[in-house]
Amino acid sequence: MAAGAGGLLAVAALLVAATGPRLAPAELTDGNSEHLKREHSLMKPYQGAGSAAMPLWDFQGSTMVTSQYVRLTPDERSREGSIWNRVPCFLKDWELHVHFKIHGAGKKNLHGDGLALWYTQERLVPGPVFGSKDNFHGLAIFLDTYPNDEATERVFPYISAMVNNGSLTYDHSKDGRWTELAGCTADLRNQNHDTFLAIRYSRGRLTVMTDVEDRNEWKNCIDIAGVQLPTGYFFGASAGTGDLSDNHDIISMKLFQLMVEHPLEDETVDWTKIEPSVSLLKSPKDNVDDPTGNFRSGPLTGWKVFLLLLCALLGIIVCAVVGAVVFQKRQERNKRFY
Repeated sequence: MAAGAGGLLAVAALLVAATGPRLAPAELTDGNSEHLKREHSLMKPYQGAGSAAMPLWDFQGSTMVTSQYVRLTPDERSREGSIWNRVPCFLKDWELHVHFKIHGAGKKNLHGDGLALWYTQERLVPGPVFGSKDNFHGLAIFLDTYPNDEATERVFPYISAMVNNGSLTYDHSKDGRWTELAGCTADLRNQNHDTFLAIRYSRGRLTVMTDVEDRNEWKNCIDIAGVQLPTGYFFGASAGTGDLSDNHDIISMKLFQLMVEHPLEDETVDWTKIEPSVSLLKSPKDNVDDPTGNFRSGPLTGWKVFLLLLCALLGIIVCAVVGAVVFQKRQERNKRFY
């Protein structure tokens, strides 16, 4: 029985591993590259600090620009704010470094709601998704600090990725789990040190990494292949508070162009006409039983092992019963000839 169970687990592990290719860790730039794109970057000293206008950037809602940070929301209830780049990005390969700070007086699970980073067709449209519109076109990275779903097994704060072609709705009551592509837990709130997040998009591969532990090194959070994003979209950041609140600050957003070779056939593609999509084995909307685990390989949890063993045991019992019935009928048939 132990040997059979071991074999079943080995097969199950192979099936889990086969859900997608193994990806090598992405090498992020050191931030000192000459390929910094200033027209898409927000850095100190902020031009227009304290005024209602900034070159290259628009902001709305509760957003306040100071000399040290851009505060999307203060630590007050029912506030929404955002900041958006005015210049559409036509780079096919890019990397965004975000220096942010989420902090407030609220204690554990008494703060919210979180911060979102965007690369989308729409800009400056307020809405219910962390201060920005739902049913967007493009990419969103959510830094969610409050668990709305009481039954969730996630540990918050939680970072997740979503790609949308305008047809998907972000479900706040489930913390976006039905449309999440991948995610990770990150202890990013109320830190006394700097906190950073990096988003890299290159040749259809989306990588998100964090530096929130004051170690001056990137830690892998999200790595997905098969992502298609058009050019000509806008970068932005937004945040929202509800009954609970936090300060959501952006200190800098730095965009780097990645010098990557593409196949010759890519030269004939109109990248502005591509629809945002992800090549998955199944749609996130079909992912009901395990909304966060079907798109990335991981270890077999205890309940999965139990189900595998239970199925194996039931299979053995069925085979034994069928075998016994067949054997009995053969015995009866043989008696007729004597």
